[in-house]
Amino acid sequence: MQIEIMHGDITTRDVDAIVNAANSALLGGGGVDGAIHRAAGPELLEACREVRRTKLPDGLPVGAAVVTPGFRLPSRWVIHTVGPNRHAGQTDPELLASCFRESLRAAVEVGARSIAFPALSAGIYGWDARQVAEVAFDAVRSFSPSSSGSAASASVLELVEFVLFSEETTAVFRAAFES
Repeated sequence: MQIEIMHGDITTRDVDAIVNAANSALLGGGGVDGAIHRAAGPELLEACREVRRTKLPDGLPVGAAVVTPGFRLPSRWVIHTVGPNRHAGQTDPELLASCFRESLRAAVEVGARSIAFPALSAGIYGWDARQVAEVAFDAVRSFSPSSSGSAASASVLELVEFVLFSEETTAVFRAAFES
């Protein structure tokens, strides 16, 4: 599996799936979540409302992931995951790792061969970007579709991108990747 790190806008990436740093309500928000909702169009909000009505009436739990279509995005799917919020006392790195693993599992289930991640929980949720990068790389490197419980293990992820909005976070991720 190839791993790439880049500075840019995740909403413009031509990959099979992009990961949304969602909140548990799945109804949009700021940062990456807001940008993805704006770029995908109002259909994404309606799809998220449908997920809430039918599958997740209590919202998406921290560390879990759910898939919707990408609508107006170049990516076919959006994988929504809720990262842990350090400010709310969610300091267990395992919760953060679960976001990455569950997003990868969801990508395999829908047949994605490429996926792009933001720096989950490194923004307003207060996690240090270096720790996010280390957890992310460990989760990606140790991920195996056959161990994910997925029936669609024939789908193989070929490319994992980390698309980071700030140059500073991009530099942190590159340094963590090289160490």
